[in-house]
Amino acid sequence: MRALESAIGRGERLAFSAMSLLEIALLVQAQRLELTGPLEEFFGYLNSDPAFCLLPLTYEITIEVASLAPLRDPADRAIAATARVHRLRLVTSDQRMIESGLAPVIE
Repeated sequence: MRALESAIGRGERLAFSAMSLLEIALLVQAQRLELTGPLEEFFGYLNSDPAFCLLPLTYEITIEVASLAPLRDPADRAIAATARVHRLRLVTSDQRMIESGLAPVIE
C-alpha cells in the first residue's frame, strides 16, 4: 500500500488490469476483502478519478498470457501479461508473482 500511496502523492497515474477489478469483486463477494463502502462506490471512485487508468484485456495481452506458464492462476497470468505488454511495474504482495520474475514489481 505504501507504494500506491507514494505514487499517488507524486501525482503518478496508476493503471489497473481489468482482471484486477474482477479479482477485487470476487474477493469482496467471498468476504476475503473488506472495503470501507459498497463495491459499486469503490469502482465508481476508480472510474471517476483521473489518477486511475483501467487497462482492458486485449488480443496482445491474451497472446502474452499463453507464454506465462510459470503462473498457474489465469488471473495472475492476465495481470502479469498486462504489465509486460504495457511495460509497467506491478504492485503486488503475491509471492508467486514476485518470485516468478515475469514482470517487474514495486515492493
